[in-house]
Amino acid sequence: MPTFSVQPNDKVTFKILFEDDALVVVNKPPGTVTQPGLAHEDDSLLNGLFARFGPALQNLGQSRDFGLLHRLDRATSGILIVALRTDSYDNLRAQFEHHTIKKFYWAVVKGAPKEPKGVLRMPIAEDHTRDLSHRPTGKPRLARISRAGKPAITAYRVLETSRVASLVECRLLTGRLHQIRVHLNAIGCPVLGDDLYAPPGVRDAAPRLALHSHRVVFDHPLTGATVDVHSPWPGDLKGLLKKLGLSKPVADPPAPPPRVAR
Repeated sequence: MPTFSVQPNDKVTFKILFEDDALVVVNKPPGTVTQPGLAHEDDSLLNGLFARFGPALQNLGQSRDFGLLHRLDRATSGILIVALRTDSYDNLRAQFEHHTIKKFYWAVVKGAPKEPKGVLRMPIAEDHTRDLSHRPTGKPRLARISRAGKPAITAYRVLETSRVASLVECRLLTGRLHQIRVHLNAIGCPVLGDDLYAPPGVRDAAPRLALHSHRVVFDHPLTGATVDVHSPWPGDLKGLLKKLGLSKPVADPPAPPPRVAR
C-alpha cells in the first residue's frame, strides 16, 4: 500500500463530470468540505479524491495543493477542477490567476435586484469584528464590504422572479472569500439559507445555502481546446424552487474534448 499525505476515504462521494489524464472536474455535494481541516481530517472531498486518484495527487504534492485549484464553501454544491499532473496544474493555476477561467453560479435570493442584470464592484476584506466562536461547527472565516479590502467583481443576471424570491446567475470575475454571498447581501438580496450573512428569516428559508456552482469554462491545459462543463440543479434544492414558484434552470453541456494521454 502506498503512503499518502492525505488519508484516502472511499466513503466520501462525488460525481465526476469530466475526466482525462490531465485533470478531473467533479461535482462536490453540499455539506462536504473541500479539504481536510479542524473536525474534518478524513471526510473532505480531497480524502475522497485520494481514494480514487491517490498516486497522481500525491505526485503533485502539498506545494501544488494536491491538485486542488480552487475551493467551495462546505454548504455550496457544484463544480471543482482538480489537476492530475504537474504541467496541467501549473497551466490551470495561471488561468485562474489571470481570471480567464469562467465560473458561473446559480443562487436563490430574497426579493429581486433593482436591475435585471449588472456588475457588482465592491471591495471585500476579512471581517474580524464578529464573534461566531460559539458555533458548534467552529469559528468560520467571515468577509465584509470594505474600502480597505481587495477588489471584488461579480456579474449577475436575474433568470426568474417570483413573489418573494429570485433565481440569479452569477459569474465570478474575482475570487474573494464568500464573494457572491457578501455581494448579494450588500444589495439587499441575501442568498436563502445563508447562516453567516442573511437575516434570521432568510437563514431558515432553505434547507441549506441555495448556491450552486453550475458551469465552468476554461482552456484545456494540454490541448488548448475549450472545456465547458455543466452541473445540473441539485436535487436537494428542487423542492425549494417549487415552493417559491421558480423554474428549475437547465443547460445542455457540449461534447468534451478528447482524452489526453500522459
